[in-house]
Amino acid sequence: MPYDPKLYRGSAPHYVKGRPPYSRELVRALGDQVPGGLGGRLLDVGCGPGVLTVELAPHFDAAVGLDPDADMLAEGAARAQVACITNITWVQDVAESIRQLDLGMFRLATFGRSLHWTDREDVVEAIFDVLEPGGAIALIATVAEGRPVPPNPGYPPIPREQVRELVDRYLGANRRPERGVGRSRRGSYVDLLARTRFGEARRVFAPGRPDIVRDIDDVVDGVLSMSSSAPHLFGDRLDAFEDDARSLLRAHSPSGRFWHWSGDTEIVVANKRT
Repeated sequence: MPYDPKLYRGSAPHYVKGRPPYSRELVRALGDQVPGGLGGRLLDVGCGPGVLTVELAPHFDAAVGLDPDADMLAEGAARAQVACITNITWVQDVAESIRQLDLGMFRLATFGRSLHWTDREDVVEAIFDVLEPGGAIALIATVAEGRPVPPNPGYPPIPREQVRELVDRYLGANRRPERGVGRSRRGSYVDLLARTRFGEARRVFAPGRPDIVRDIDDVVDGVLSMSSSAPHLFGDRLDAFEDDARSLLRAHSPSGRFWHWSGDTEIVVANKRT
């Protein structure tokens, strides 16, 4: 199915503030999975506003952030500039075009919650072709289900179900974008990689961040960062939705602060066999 350029329209400014960050130990965990450690070249596929790209690029000689959304790439480039990171090249295209882009060879290819938007097996096979021998593909996400929950630092959790109900009242409950619907969940990525030339894959976890506290604006940013509740979907009701969301959140936390426990960072990884 062709990429829909409206998928995340208006979401880029909300993404970094609204989405949970990965583990503080992500770099170490990735380095443990690549023979010889990090270095060389990084390809971050479906990079969005460069959440992974900007974090990982200082540990590589060069990095490429690939995404079809120009606004997301602009956000990533701006973040890299603020951080004085100069070794990233930003490429606007879909993952299915990797073979035609002549991007060179890479030691590590990452997907931060993005592979499900692609023609998965074809894209994974394309990644195999652009990895150095011994290089790795890493599918990265935050996972709470089945992971130990740390102590609450003293704030109420985000009332996700109530926020979801409010979004449904504005947009309807059956609004998920077609692309990505029906694709297998993260846990099946081990099986997916096993069906490709990568063969055996493994799941490793890096501990999540137990101390993330969000304010009301951050929580609203999180809602607007999602493809299923991107700003353009609300049309001229966006301001009304934001007002209602803030009122709902204030009712659940008079301090306006929420504990944001999103789980540990899961890495599904496989190496290109030499």
